Amino acid sequence: MSLLLSRLPGDDVGANTRKAHTGGCLCGNIRFEAKAPALKPHTCSCRMCQRHTGGLTVAWVEFAREDVMWTGPGGTPALWRSSDFSSRAFCSSCGSSLGAVDDDPVIALLVGVFDAPQRKDLIPAYHSYRTPRPKWWCVEIKDAGPGRNP
Repeated sequence: MSLLLSRLPGDDVGANTRKAHTGGCLCGNIRFEAKAPALKPHTCSCRMCQRHTGGLTVAWVEFAREDVMWTGPGGTPALWRSSDFSSRAFCSSCGSSLGAVDDDPVIALLVGVFDAPQRKDLIPAYHSYRTPRPKWWCVEIKDAGPGRNP
């Protein structure tokens, strides 16, 4: 089985008129709005991400903490301290994984929780931690675009 990540049609909204990113959990109790371009879009196959989400590979993007507002009726997500530098965020009502809140002023959100995951700035540019994935699971970043790979 191969996981191919390729460019998808996304919005072409310019920087001055960029629409906010929105998303949330399965039940809608936790919602967010991010009013900045996504940073460090990537996929990851580390064991922590696998256990956090149940997926062999997950797609992430980061935002500065001050650029993310929690807008749903549940307020901020529940947190579980997962390492010396980060806590995993989830909905305490439905259990949906939402991302991670790092001690750096960073909130990393899972691309699958966005209302419009096809937006161009959410397209992964690289992959982290290939080794922990099962050898039958192939990950390839396809056509991430010029300047997108670190």
